[in-house]
Amino acid sequence: MYDEGRVLLDEQAIRRALTRISHEIIEKNKGIEDCVLVGIKTRGIHIANRIAENIARIEGSPIPVGEADITLYRDDLTYHSQSSDPELKGTDLPVDVEDKNIILVDDVLYTGRTVRAAMDAVMDLGRPSQIQLAVLIDRGHRELPIRPDYIGKNIPTSKGEIIAVKLNETDSLNEVTIRNITV
Repeated sequence: MYDEGRVLLDEQAIRRALTRISHEIIEKNKGIEDCVLVGIKTRGIHIANRIAENIARIEGSPIPVGEADITLYRDDLTYHSQSSDPELKGTDLPVDVEDKNIILVDDVLYTGRTVRAAMDAVMDLGRPSQIQLAVLIDRGHRELPIRPDYIGKNIPTSKGEIIAVKLNETDSLNEVTIRNITV
């Protein structure tokens, strides 16, 4: 059970955060040549597409966008569920990753395990020049030594709190909320 929670970012705040991240990506990479955005399923893909739209508007040229399905790379994958096989949605990258600057994009960074799995998925496809990380929310509590390069908002949390990112593409609403787990 969760309480009703409170809104941390509304639609305007999300748009501003993603616009800032877009500018930071362009600045850090001195343009977008050899850059590829890779959204981590599910909401990371939508965030990556929004960043790509911003970058195309700013730079006047598109940046490739792919998606990473980390299902088989998760370290907590168990086969004790009702189905014997995990559902695979596929990692789909529009270009070869070899010698590219890959920018992984996700909604919330928590323990770092999802990002580690996404890096493994990308590395199985080739050897990028570098891998960077962009997240809308960094909530802390890392279990692995992973640090984002681009952060929409730092939100220190307790382990008894949940960050919920809702996007129009999946939830018909743009907002980030924090809720407490109630017992």
